[in-house]
Amino acid sequence: MISYYVSILFKIIYLIIIIVVLLSWIPIFDNTKEPLATLTKIYNLIIAPFRAVIPPIGMLDISPLIAIIVIQILEKVIIQALLMFGL
Repeated sequence: MISYYVSILFKIIYLIIIIVVLLSWIPIFDNTKEPLATLTKIYNLIIAPFRAVIPPIGMLDISPLIAIIVIQILEKVIIQALLMFGL
């Protein structure tokens, strides 16, 4: 049961990353206004460790892609551990 809620939490994290990345390509959206400002703050908290390690390649920032891959691996490990304990 707990593994279900943890899975939903990870899906929300993926959704936040994808929304902020897609909206950053559209110049009409102002990320200083709500609710995008809150999503951007959460996004920056998630992406900051990856940006510190992975430099941008020209104009392309691949840190969100790497973050999603690492978070997916982390999700699988956590879900498997919870399922092993029957949670």
